[in-house]
Amino acid sequence: MTTNKNTYKVKLGIFVSLGLLILFAIIFFIGSNQNLFSSKFKISTNFSNVSGLQVGGQVRFSGISVGTIENIEIINDSTVNVIATIDNDVKKFIKQDSKASIASEGVIGDKILTISQGSAKSPEIKDGAKIKSFEPVEFDDILSSIKVTAENAEIITDELALLLTDINNGEGTIGKLMNDEGMAKDLDRTMENLRKSSKGLEENMEAAKHNFLLRGYFKKKEREKERAKKEAEKEAEKNKK
Repeated sequence: MTTNKNTYKVKLGIFVSLGLLILFAIIFFIGSNQNLFSSKFKISTNFSNVSGLQVGGQVRFSGISVGTIENIEIINDSTVNVIATIDNDVKKFIKQDSKASIASEGVIGDKILTISQGSAKSPEIKDGAKIKSFEPVEFDDILSSIKVTAENAEIITDELALLLTDINNGEGTIGKLMNDEGMAKDLDRTMENLRKSSKGLEENMEAAKHNFLLRGYFKKKEREKERAKKEAEKEAEKNKK
């Protein structure tokens, strides 16, 4: 009888000891993740919409988890205050002009608070300081923008299709121009007359150059052109030197 009681006590002691070890392991694991066993400092920032950010969520700096969200409090109808607890080891890297923003861990993952690096000349942040923030871009807003763009593209496509149909059917100004043979011939004649006029103008200018009354004027223009060319060459040579 005594032997059975002793065996029972030993088993009970082992069971309790294992339970305590497991409990301590769980506490240590949670404390490590929540930075409970390291020195830390606090910062705060304001958003108009935290987009699903929750207490206990991660705080990241340069892509590294450096703290957790301690508290989220509604200040008024347009302001939500977020308080974060951050590992003191990264305090020297966070500047007073650093800014907070809300991002997603993955495409549809949990919301996290991210802190930008700030400028090198800015002083180190102080414990309890408040930093500025970027308002998060809502996924619904992105979808709405894509929807509007798609609707506009659909309207433009329909209008282009109607325009091409009118052209093929010979309707509208462009359609008539492309399908009316008479108008096409008139356009060809107009272009031919322009070419002839240009050729005639060149011949008249060449004849004027040889006219004794205008010869002096054209020679003067050629001398001025040659003088300007030489001055430009001299200026280019000076610049090279």
